Amino acid sequence: MNHQLRVAVVGCGTAGAAAALFLSRAGHDVVVFERVADPLPVGAGIMMQPSGLLVLEQLGLETRVLARGAHVDRLVCETSRGRSVLDLWYEALGEELHGVGLHRGVLFETLFGALSTSDARLVCGIEIDRVRTLRNGEVVLVLASGEERGPFDLVVLCDGARSRLRDGMITLAKNVRPYPWGALWFIGEDRSSRHASRLHQIVRGAGEMIGFLPTGLGPGSAHVPLVSLFASIRADRIGDVKKRGIRAWKDEVLRLVPIADQMLDQIHDFDQLTFASYWDVTMPRWHAQGVVLLGDAAHATSPQLGQGCNLALCDAAALSDAIAGARDVDEALERYTAARREHLAYYQLATRWLTPFFQSDQDWLGALRDVVMGPASRIPFVRREMVRSMAGTKTGLLFGSMETRMPRG
Repeated sequence: MNHQLRVAVVGCGTAGAAAALFLSRAGHDVVVFERVADPLPVGAGIMMQPSGLLVLEQLGLETRVLARGAHVDRLVCETSRGRSVLDLWYEALGEELHGVGLHRGVLFETLFGALSTSDARLVCGIEIDRVRTLRNGEVVLVLASGEERGPFDLVVLCDGARSRLRDGMITLAKNVRPYPWGALWFIGEDRSSRHASRLHQIVRGAGEMIGFLPTGLGPGSAHVPLVSLFASIRADRIGDVKKRGIRAWKDEVLRLVPIADQMLDQIHDFDQLTFASYWDVTMPRWHAQGVVLLGDAAHATSPQLGQGCNLALCDAAALSDAIAGARDVDEALERYTAARREHLAYYQLATRWLTPFFQSDQDWLGALRDVVMGPASRIPFVRREMVRSMAGTKTGLLFGSMETRMPRG
């Protein structure tokens, strides 16, 4: 596109900050609206995959993430009795690939820091109530007070899985439902590096899962290695667990996973734990006139394949490319939806299919998983495709893959 657009980005999380950076650097007039008055680097551990890291390389932001993150070579899943369910190495693709376990706050610091020094304008502490499209195709943002901001040529909604703006758009078809399962998260120190180099999950049936994700050095300038402990739990059981007390919960975890002892010693009450709930969001297209949705607002999934932040970064890069190659906003948004369709369709389908084997009340699915997945993963073709799924690069059930490499920096 050879003319400047007036762009509003709602939300300065991963998708919003990355999209604002791409578009402001391309010469567009970008304003970012964030409802939190003072955004801070909070959150638990996330997995950065090669797909997301390559987008950060495009933005010139990969160095800090690689430096603060933890090198992860493999995914290991085993039963509480020590039976291997999965053992996937990134090197199965014949590349010097690896994942990066990262504190979400580091990704926030990296993107938000770049955004703060960019040409994009950042407006914090303002909550948008709805979007309104004018007859000429321009879009305005309406605050709860009735005040309007704009007009804009393009509004980019990046306000998360629970987006009220998305839900209020009657011109967009969508299916939004919460998953009944979530996870309790805790970030603790791993001074002995007991949990280094691998994403490690221990399962019993389909209803119990404890995992450890190396989480690097965290935001700021601390230099103690961190690890994220996550424990699967049904959302409607949180109250009962808290009533029994932290000691009872820790004992349950320890019986399932004895190697959690050092992490559990750092937990003294439930206030140290964060409950994360998950949503499933499906949409046949991610745009309406003058409006496009990115990240979890458009395609939230369960975290079973660890792709949330990586898909969001890929969204931002694809939107920038679509706008650059289009004559007008309408054509750009059509190009964007077409460009993202295969990649997002695969990961939404794969995550929806995989989740009940790891988080459900159907223990027979857990038994089937324990019997089938290990042998299947030893078939060379299946193994490679499993690792491609893990790396965030698959675009189809059998074939199709994006570029698979690590940042050159």
